[in-house]
Amino acid sequence: MEEKLRLNKFLAECGLGARRKVERLIDEGKVAVNGIVVKEYGFRVDPGKDIVTVDGRVVEIQPKVYIAFNKPRNILTTMKDERGRLTVYDVLPIKDLRVFPVGRLDRASRGLLLLTNDGELAYRLLHPKYHVPKRYIVTVEGSPPEEKLNKLRRGIYLYPEGKTLPCEIRVIDRQKWHTKLEVILKEGRKRQIRRMFKKIGYPVKDLIRVAVGPITLKGLPEGHYRYLTGEEVNTLKEMVGLKGSRR
Repeated sequence: MEEKLRLNKFLAECGLGARRKVERLIDEGKVAVNGIVVKEYGFRVDPGKDIVTVDGRVVEIQPKVYIAFNKPRNILTTMKDERGRLTVYDVLPIKDLRVFPVGRLDRASRGLLLLTNDGELAYRLLHPKYHVPKRYIVTVEGSPPEEKLNKLRRGIYLYPEGKTLPCEIRVIDRQKWHTKLEVILKEGRKRQIRRMFKKIGYPVKDLIRVAVGPITLKGLPEGHYRYLTGEEVNTLKEMVGLKGSRR
């Protein structure tokens, strides 16, 4: 007999998104179990017996896929764009894998983007309580003084979410007209770095995510992708308190 799963966990393992996204589907009444709409996240589902549908379409647990993509500029991380702009789903052969991005890089940013259909891992990688570091190389206009950078290091108020978590900032190269910095965050709000530096008066000119936890861009040219190794997946899982598979 298969172990019964909470409905939100089952949907995440079907590759429909991280926990918050699948819980939104449940809240909106789009999920049915054996033909009956269910709005309880903790409703127990037997994957071997119960038929679960989302918007009338049967969903099943998928084999887990983990991808690293070096995203160029001018590519969106959404599944589709109403304005017809290029998305990661247009440039990667992933349409049948039902994977989704772990967080986002805005259209003007580039660098490491993880994609998976492992909803629980994605949720934990993004949640600030697990303290997974995301490392960026950021170029800003002008030369921000240390007292301004210290404000960001300590945490700064961003509307409407509130104060950011403390972060690490290291100056790599300081010029009169621009400054290159390494920034390490342990949370991931929408356009967070751009908003932080704009608030202190030094807009971002270029932003590259170079690492998520132990996963880096090393050996991955811009516009290319690769599958994570089993060891890399296990390391990510262990970082966020999930049990990895035996090596």
